[in-house]
Amino acid sequence: MVTHHWLFGDQLGPHFLSPGSGGPAGDAPLVMVEALSVFRRRRFHRAKAHLILSAMRHRAAELGDRVRYVRADTYREGLREATGGGPVTVHHPTSHAALRFVRSLDGVRVLPARGFLVAHDDFRAWADGHGGRRLLQEDFYRWVRRDHQLLMDGDAPAGGRWNHDHDNRLPPPKGARTLAAPQPFRPREDDIDEGVRHDLDRWERDGTVRLVGRDGPRRFPATRREALAALRRFVEHRLAGFGAHEDAMLADDPVMSHSLLSSSLNLGLLHPAECVERAEDAWRAGRAPVNSVEGFVRQVAGWREYVWQLYWYFGDDYRRGNALGHRAPLPGWFLELDADAVTARCLATALADVRDRGWTHHIPRLMLLGGHALQRGWDPLAVMDWFHRCFVDGYDWVMVPNVIGMSQYADGGRMTTKPYTSGGSYIHRMSDFCGGCAYRPTERVGELACPYTAGYWAFLHRHRARLEGNHRMTQAVRGLDRLKDLDELLLQERHRGDAPP
Repeated sequence: MVTHHWLFGDQLGPHFLSPGSGGPAGDAPLVMVEALSVFRRRRFHRAKAHLILSAMRHRAAELGDRVRYVRADTYREGLREATGGGPVTVHHPTSHAALRFVRSLDGVRVLPARGFLVAHDDFRAWADGHGGRRLLQEDFYRWVRRDHQLLMDGDAPAGGRWNHDHDNRLPPPKGARTLAAPQPFRPREDDIDEGVRHDLDRWERDGTVRLVGRDGPRRFPATRREALAALRRFVEHRLAGFGAHEDAMLADDPVMSHSLLSSSLNLGLLHPAECVERAEDAWRAGRAPVNSVEGFVRQVAGWREYVWQLYWYFGDDYRRGNALGHRAPLPGWFLELDADAVTARCLATALADVRDRGWTHHIPRLMLLGGHALQRGWDPLAVMDWFHRCFVDGYDWVMVPNVIGMSQYADGGRMTTKPYTSGGSYIHRMSDFCGGCAYRPTERVGELACPYTAGYWAFLHRHRARLEGNHRMTQAVRGLDRLKDLDELLLQERHRGDAPP
């Protein structure tokens, strides 16, 4: 009996094609299932739903007669229709739920994961060698660099340093409204995109699915060809200016010099190796400075790989961590991406970017959106689900460690050494948001009180007993003793409740 090979919707690149039953590599008949239940189950951002469906349908069109593309209510029904119940191979899925599902199916053989630099067994050996503790990203990153000879000169890091963060955390240029970087690659929509938009309109109209956010012209690649063009555009025209201001924020320039490649990587259209190797080639050819290249390599070969591996190493129960005991539900204005209801310019801008694009870069995600959720004590699992649904590059494996561990500190420090939240001073230093805001970053109480400054001190007070023993938080917690208006601040924050700041 012929063995079919099943491609999930995030396994769309050539590196996911596998041999069939005894046939030569790449010749197995392929199956793709577009399951409506996926979009019924969660309220996805419309731009995300569009991108996923467009990418899947484009891939099916490329594969032609070799693939059986089935539109069904569920994966189980679609797979049965496509294969008649025959044997199936599939590469390791990217979520615990999907892995449980494929392992529950008769005749399905799970092949090793693809689309990453480090194999699961290799990471487990590395992590176990550290006793399963102190799995610091910096240690992992250096191990990956050495093992894969990425940005290395023999045994030494290229440029003489492993870490160029000191050069890569500059505030935006004073007085600049944009970085004036060359524009990123923009795809052109086609008949497949038109069909996707028609289906989304119909599903919403008849109540089959509920979506959130706006779906303007598609901004992110849906094909391998587009993804390669986006990679080439970034490396040749934008990489050189990436590093220095990668943590900065500008209200009129949400994209700045960021690569916008995360969705292409997470759909499987690009492989991380080709991304970091092209960046390294640019440095060796003198077309990009080492700090920019190291910053990009760190994002792809360091952080992305680290998050993927921790997702599996920590296990499925990790998502239920809630070390700080946060239980507050997400308010309606946040769930609806109602940026117009928000007065604080930084948060309104970040929320509008999510509403309009389904994307912001990592600092608005961590310090603005995630930071506000942490300060307000929102349920971390609900926050994780929101990020998963509302970002075009959001998947379970991406958002569980990034939100539960990094953003919400819900694992109690298993992934990071301290909570990542700040007052208005950090936002003022790293952005141009505060100048045109109704609030003042230096004010804690009163009509001009910055919600991040007030929220920061309220958060520290609420968790003082836990945080004062953390050596990275000791000085900050002691700052509470110098606040003569602490009681007034706490009362103010209690009255604020879930109202948009």
